[in-house]
Amino acid sequence: MNKTLLQGLITVLLFFSTWFAFTQIDWIGLLKVKKITDKTEQKLGDLFWDIYQKSEKENKNHFVVNSVDRIVSKICTANEIDKETIKVHILEKEDVNAFALPNGHLIIYSGLISASENQDELSGVICHEMAHIQLNHVMKKLAKEVGLSVLISMTTGNNGSKAIRETAKTLSSSAFDRSLEKEADIKAVDYLIKAKINPEHFSNFLYKLSIDKKDTEEYLTWISTHPDSKERAQYIIEYSKNKKTNYENVLSTETWNQLKDELKE
Repeated sequence: MNKTLLQGLITVLLFFSTWFAFTQIDWIGLLKVKKITDKTEQKLGDLFWDIYQKSEKENKNHFVVNSVDRIVSKICTANEIDKETIKVHILEKEDVNAFALPNGHLIIYSGLISASENQDELSGVICHEMAHIQLNHVMKKLAKEVGLSVLISMTTGNNGSKAIRETAKTLSSSAFDRSLEKEADIKAVDYLIKAKINPEHFSNFLYKLSIDKKDTEEYLTWISTHPDSKERAQYIIEYSKNKKTNYENVLSTETWNQLKDELKE
């Protein structure tokens, strides 16, 4: 009887102590922080994209834009990602690069499309960058390297345009933490498999670029900001080998070839 009573008292004490602890949390404050960071991310995305839009030439060729959009749409649909949250921009630049900005902006250089031997290689890089977006890696990186207070000041006009340009540049020219890169790789493979796109080609692309640097190293921006490419290629193969499915092309062979030809003109 005494033992039962003691157990009951312990249970009651645990309940009330837990309840008390939760009441001490500033839930309204936490929600406000989330609201602030969401608003900050939206404004930062617009600020950063405005910089690239003014300094680089955007490819608005209908066929090119539509072809890449079909790949992104297939990935989004297969993985239940809201397509409206991914804002794809194709810039006419020879660099083999793609990167994500805050608020779902996905920048793809034409050089990446040209360097991709097939659409699955391109899809793999797109999935990797989409994973960074979906996993909130972009804001995590900026908050760590720049600081949330500095980011907020940028969106309120309390920071110079030079600081904004330099911060935007870090997203296109510096690497994520090793753990975030691996997390994005694994998520990218999941995206590819659900979209019935062969992830082996993504692995091959990483390996190919990692050993093909002699004369074109300055253009291989995506590899320089995504180190350990050989190692990544290996664990992508290892992770995906037991997840095989019936793969299929998003674009027809004719459409893919025409896409590459359009970029040569």
